[in-house]
Amino acid sequence: MPAEVAASVFPQLEALLPHVQKPIQYVGGELNSTVKPWESCDVRWALMYPDAYEVGLPNQGVMILYEVLNEQQGVLAERTYSVWPDLEALMREHRVPQFTVDSHRPVRAFDVFGLSFSTELGYTNMLTALDLAGIPLESRDRGLDDPIVLAGGHAAFNPEPIADFIDAAIIGDGEQAVLDMTRIIREWKAEGRPGGREEVLLRLAKTGSVYIPAFYDVEYLPDGRIARVVPNRSGVPWRVSKHTVMDLDEWPYPKQPLVPLAETVHERMSVEIFRGCTRGCRFCQAGMITRPVRERSITGIGDMVEKGLKATGFEEVGLLSLSSADHTEIGDIAKGLADRYEEDKIGLSLPSTRVDAFNVDLANELTRNGRRSGLTFAPEGGSERMRKVINKMVSEEDLIRTVATAYGNGWRQVKLYFMCGLPTETDDDVLQIADMAMSVIQKGREVSGANDIRCTVSIGGFVPKPHTPFQWAPQLSAEETDSRLQKLRDKIRGDKKYGRSIGFRYHDGKPGIVEGLLSRGDRRIGAVIRAVYEDGGRFDGWREHFSYDRWMQSADKALAPFGVDVDWYTTRERTYEEVLPWDHLDSGLDKDWLWEDWQDALDETEVEDCRWTPCFDCGVCPQMDTSIQIGPTGKKLLPLTVKNAAPAPASSGHSH
Repeated sequence: MPAEVAASVFPQLEALLPHVQKPIQYVGGELNSTVKPWESCDVRWALMYPDAYEVGLPNQGVMILYEVLNEQQGVLAERTYSVWPDLEALMREHRVPQFTVDSHRPVRAFDVFGLSFSTELGYTNMLTALDLAGIPLESRDRGLDDPIVLAGGHAAFNPEPIADFIDAAIIGDGEQAVLDMTRIIREWKAEGRPGGREEVLLRLAKTGSVYIPAFYDVEYLPDGRIARVVPNRSGVPWRVSKHTVMDLDEWPYPKQPLVPLAETVHERMSVEIFRGCTRGCRFCQAGMITRPVRERSITGIGDMVEKGLKATGFEEVGLLSLSSADHTEIGDIAKGLADRYEEDKIGLSLPSTRVDAFNVDLANELTRNGRRSGLTFAPEGGSERMRKVINKMVSEEDLIRTVATAYGNGWRQVKLYFMCGLPTETDDDVLQIADMAMSVIQKGREVSGANDIRCTVSIGGFVPKPHTPFQWAPQLSAEETDSRLQKLRDKIRGDKKYGRSIGFRYHDGKPGIVEGLLSRGDRRIGAVIRAVYEDGGRFDGWREHFSYDRWMQSADKALAPFGVDVDWYTTRERTYEEVLPWDHLDSGLDKDWLWEDWQDALDETEVEDCRWTPCFDCGVCPQMDTSIQIGPTGKKLLPLTVKNAAPAPASSGHSH
């Protein structure tokens, strides 16, 4: 790519910034950001989290890949985020292309344009960015000088709705995958880009671990279901498998977390303390697709926290994972970090705590140096029966006992998270959420002797996700979701004794239907996404920008020729025989195991966690050649007295 094509667009951009909201988010130059000389690198990545800067900057996935790539010789990675509609309009008017925040180079000048999707609602933002970058929206229209458009993140486990717009998808962990991809692109470029775009994509496809949608044809049955998905080139695998990084201690990223210039959603440094979860909650895609559990050692965590705090100056550390209180050494980690940073008043936080993993010692360690905010628990289902269906093994007694302990120890606020619209759910199951909240307040008043305690009930609509036992389930319609939540609200509001102490937050059912359409959609949904984008759809994850009517009208038009509609994708139950759009993408989970788990859900049968019990044959470990990696390592985190001493080598935990 000639240097002039990659010149900074900052001079043109700077003139526009006084006319937009929060211009600081487009300026770059954050603490720990990296700018490498363009000419000294031969493979160049533009990484995007397709949402606003304030949501995208703290994203761990992008931050990790940014650092992993920039550590390589001859490789550079820069970041780009979605621009708000005010700047988009000015960029179109003044012909300023989509740019990176690091050195304001045009995104089209890079070799790879990688997007990380944690939710499907970012798809329209991807099209905006492609269009602003001057990259053709559809992969088949791109030429040799256009970047390879790559999707990753959880939504990439079913990339079919965006198959027309992306060149490639990586499913699973990205750290090693982006390095392998970089190597292939570098070799192809060094040879003079033989065979053009097709050739480099073919080389990526032949590895068996990069999915190239254009190399597969989808055949449909007369009733609209998929007949089969077949490779249309020789040497392309029938199934593409996910990546799994083993031994997290070997990947201590981010080492130099980015410190944002503008306000963002999370003002803290985060450390991922383990990856994967085998609790087996049947609605949870993240838990299913990230198996097996891989713990970072206590010493590995300690080193990352120490380096990260030095590099950033943050005053809070988030201990991230899907269920952080399940780390085998969580007590020692919390106590060790609280001891170590007592003088510096560094606070610790867990995203949310499992009801049965909560104990006051842990909670006290977490809040010892920071502020004591509310506690969040996620029972998910309102009734005992629903919790059996979703395999969330928490009894009402557990919950009441836990909150009694919290209120008795001086906490004043508890937040409970539930879902509405789960399979087999009835009005009564949802109304029991009110009973549970009232019991919580009653118990809280009793143990604390105070009346000022609060309980907030937060409710999300359930969306069936690929690669979960609920991938066959019908979704509840928006109307039914709204009417169920209305009944619950009336029951809480109508209660004279406890109602005033219960906060109630919920989302209406409409965004969930769009998310459901995108999460279980196939290639025909691409036409819907494009129509929504062309009609002005942007930032669909933001309530003030989201338009349900726009999605429904676009879907009616775009899907009519295929004889399917939104209900067909959302509220329809699937059968065992049906070929699902993502069946050729291998998350390691055995389809028969998922189906049996779906049948267990309908029978209200619970399944244990395989970390502590014999294996249930979900298929991941043998198929992906992985294993569960958990401690305890038996190590303790000693306070750092000797500054600048060489750190002891970290030992890895035992596998079982």
